[in-house]
Amino acid sequence: MGQPELIIYSTPLCAPCDVLKRILTTEGLSFEVKDLMVDEAAAELMDQNSIRTVPVLGINGALHHGDALRPEKLVALLDFE
Repeated sequence: MGQPELIIYSTPLCAPCDVLKRILTTEGLSFEVKDLMVDEAAAELMDQNSIRTVPVLGINGALHHGDALRPEKLVALLDFE
């Protein structure tokens, strides 16, 4: 099974966003970053899903945010050892 498609939806100067990026990088996972301040389509997607926090992690199209992105829960979400 290949790596899932990962997209981090973030904003500038977002410390939790930087932590998420660092975790994924440390695990050797590649990801795309979408800046919600400049990417109108990404911002609209968050609005349509009533998501008001960052970061948001898209995994194969499913959006995860808030408590779901705590490091211990990320392990289960991404199934890395």
